[in-house]
Amino acid sequence: MSTGTGTFKGGVHPYDGKGLSKDLPTLTVLPKGDLVFPMAQQHLGAPSKPIVAVGDKVLMGQRIAEATGFISAHICSSVSGTVKAIEPRLTPASAMVESIVIENDGQYTPAPGVGEPRDYTQMTKQEIREAIKDAGIVGMGGAGFPTHVKVTPRDDNAIEFIIANCAECEPYLTSDYRMMLEDPERLIGGLKVVVSLFPNAQGVIAIEDNKPDAIALMQEKVKDEPRVKVQVLKTKYPQGSERQLIYACTGRKINSSMLPADVGCIVNNCDTVIAIYRAVCESTPLFRRIVTVTGDAVNKPRNLAVKTGTLYSELLEYAEGFKCEPEKVLSGGPMMGVAQTTLEVPVTKISSALLCFSKDVVAEYPSTNCIRCGRCVGACPSRLVPQKLYEFSSRGDDASFEKLDGMECFECGACAYVCPAKLRLTQSFKQTRQSVMAARRKAQAAAQAAKAEAKAKAEKDAKAKTEEPVTKTEEEAKGGDTK
Repeated sequence: MSTGTGTFKGGVHPYDGKGLSKDLPTLTVLPKGDLVFPMAQQHLGAPSKPIVAVGDKVLMGQRIAEATGFISAHICSSVSGTVKAIEPRLTPASAMVESIVIENDGQYTPAPGVGEPRDYTQMTKQEIREAIKDAGIVGMGGAGFPTHVKVTPRDDNAIEFIIANCAECEPYLTSDYRMMLEDPERLIGGLKVVVSLFPNAQGVIAIEDNKPDAIALMQEKVKDEPRVKVQVLKTKYPQGSERQLIYACTGRKINSSMLPADVGCIVNNCDTVIAIYRAVCESTPLFRRIVTVTGDAVNKPRNLAVKTGTLYSELLEYAEGFKCEPEKVLSGGPMMGVAQTTLEVPVTKISSALLCFSKDVVAEYPSTNCIRCGRCVGACPSRLVPQKLYEFSSRGDDASFEKLDGMECFECGACAYVCPAKLRLTQSFKQTRQSVMAARRKAQAAAQAAKAEAKAKAEKDAKAKTEEPVTKTEEEAKGGDTK
């Protein structure tokens, strides 16, 4: 097996802000109002389809929406109650999405079978994968890729590393750190469940070295586990990015056209691994998240264990509100989070943090012309040239942006962080990448339409040919009457 050095080229070292919330135990809270479950934007792929109707009674853990494609995910209710509405609601991604609204009855009555213990060692691989799929588990580090698809590669024997991503490199976020300290058995247990699917795999718990107590605890817990080890990583952003993490742990490289499985790896976020344990060993679907509520505008930053569907406004109440009116509120961390205009949006499967700043430091610094210092090149973990990509992006030259490997950018924000000219590099790249992907989808749709049209024409021509009247010449060829 290849081994990594625990780091990667490029990256930055922003102020981590983790001291605000890392030392407080996670607080389990219950929702106060209605729960909102978006059918999209909490997993990659096709939107889910509601399988309940307005007025239906539902139970906690009951499936309320089904996956509609190979890349899609089920959604389960986090409470018992009544379906109040199925209507468009705003999500943390700032889009209106069809959502199921459930009025909580406050009883939290579980659906039949929820919470029943199971021994994964007595389950088949297919049963384990079905349990993960039924639970609606997706990548909880932010991408939202359906986990049952990720743990079903083409060749089980080719997988050599199952990496539990506990790096938590995004500043201010401390939920993974708290889970390592508070729920290590489920984390290790979930990793062992996934490792059991692959005969040649080793489990790796990857942790940045700014969490020495978590490293020590995990090393002690796995010392007698022959197929699980702890990989200590150098603290640097974006160490937790999938590509950088794989390289740091194994020395293997992937790009945007590859999957981790192509180099023998599967990567799951810390919370995702715990969700796998809960699904397989405790028959519990994914309906809870650990969310970090933090920032200098929050009275009492802390981590909250919440029901999915809970509104962000309720999370703020459990953090005792604002100490001052924030200038910027983000869903997620400061590097890759999404700015919020309202807190009346629900916690989804991929919600990680509610971050509130008293000052919008980005807006305070106006952009100037590029001074060609090259800092962005040194910081880029994908080894791109952001300066040139920005030139192409600014003038709408999508072709040149793509030719210079602009699609390898994963919008980590490292280049914008170090830019002395305060250029909006990441925002510009995001827009251009969206434009390129839209053009690709359009071209693909056109190609599929042309293919379907050609197929329909061929079938029509073939049918017309079989229905043509038999000519006299053809009768003669068959030896018929020539009179």
